[in-house]
Amino acid sequence: MPKRYFKKLIPNPEKLKSNKALAILGSKIYDQDLWHLNRKSVARAFFVGLFWACIPMPFQMLAAVFCAIPFKANIPLSISLVWITNPLTMPFVFYGNYLVGSLFVGGHTDKAFQMSIEWMWEKMEHIWLPLYVGSITTGLIIGALSYIGILILWRFHVIKRWKLRRKLKK
Repeated sequence: MPKRYFKKLIPNPEKLKSNKALAILGSKIYDQDLWHLNRKSVARAFFVGLFWACIPMPFQMLAAVFCAIPFKANIPLSISLVWITNPLTMPFVFYGNYLVGSLFVGGHTDKAFQMSIEWMWEKMEHIWLPLYVGSITTGLIIGALSYIGILILWRFHVIKRWKLRRKLKK
């Protein structure tokens, strides 16, 4: 895993403690487990980050931080994964979420769909339920698949490294 690369990007704990803006998150934010890269914290970060990336709401990064703390997920990775839904990808992701939600709720898919803010606000009373049901469903599925995938990939990487070490010892 690119553990060494991520370690360079993660801030120093002493530097974090001197940041007054982080005080609103409480003292738990300084817990070493939330900043350490290991198999479980990275897998949890993928679950938290990708789940919140699928939810259409402002301040997704704050939601990811507040979820990362009790789940003991890696905070920097959780925050960065939320940015998968950025202004360029949001319309496509949320429209896909709306279609998934329409399957469950039975909402109608409007043939006259327009990718504009005006159209969204005009149709909001009809699309909010399928959008959020689809977003939560998609977020849970993608989060769970990424959690399982990271655990499996990390394990395969460790096994590969063990085999390489054994080979080098001989």
